[in-house]
Amino acid sequence: MSALLEVVVTHAPDAVKAEAGGADRVSLIGDALPGTEREAGALSPAPALVEQVRAATSLPVRPLLRLREGYGTDGGEVAHLHGLLSSYRSAGADGVVLGFLNALTEIDLEVVAELVGGADGAGLRWTFSRAVDSCISTDRAWRDLPHLPGLDTVATAGSARGVAEGLDELVARAEGDPAARRVIMAAGGLSPEHVPWLARAGVGMFQVSTQVRPLGSWKAYVDADLVGTWRALLDSHTGGARDVPR
Repeated sequence: MSALLEVVVTHAPDAVKAEAGGADRVSLIGDALPGTEREAGALSPAPALVEQVRAATSLPVRPLLRLREGYGTDGGEVAHLHGLLSSYRSAGADGVVLGFLNALTEIDLEVVAELVGGADGAGLRWTFSRAVDSCISTDRAWRDLPHLPGLDTVATAGSARGVAEGLDELVARAEGDPAARRVIMAAGGLSPEHVPWLARAGVGMFQVSTQVRPLGSWKAYVDADLVGTWRALLDSHTGGARDVPR
């Protein structure tokens, strides 16, 4: 079975190119906070943007739930997040991406469970963001994650600094924990040379963002040919038969 290839997109034309290149799913992010790098500082997209992307592609679409810099939130924001989650589902989103930590930099199980376990999140499949890489104890985080309803993907680099720093940790986690291996999506500075190691460890999901944009720039649209290069790379290491979860 071939790996799942997810592409981070910012608008409908990106999603069209991602699908043309052979992506299996898109993660939709909104504008970034001033002074932050696009992906690291990205906020939730407008529901209207989700509708546009949904209309432009047949791929599963997972918008980001995030209203501020960092991975914290509060009671007032949670109410807003509930509203966004409901709007995204109405707009045709197939899932969401979220990840919140408490003041102790542990997974904020209460907030996350309220969002995905409530009426707005009932039956929803979703991705826990790279917040997991910033937890004070990643081992504890990985023990907590399986108990969250609907979770089917965890975006992780094995390190808050990216896959180049976290590759050994990521490989060890995948090899030593079957439950983690099933949900790991390698994300965050992923390079082609990382793929063989991750594939041999059983990792079956991979996320790219600037890797499929000319010159690696967020100012450039996703390029279908670059997506196709990653599609071919993953297929060569994980098999060509594709059976993608949606």
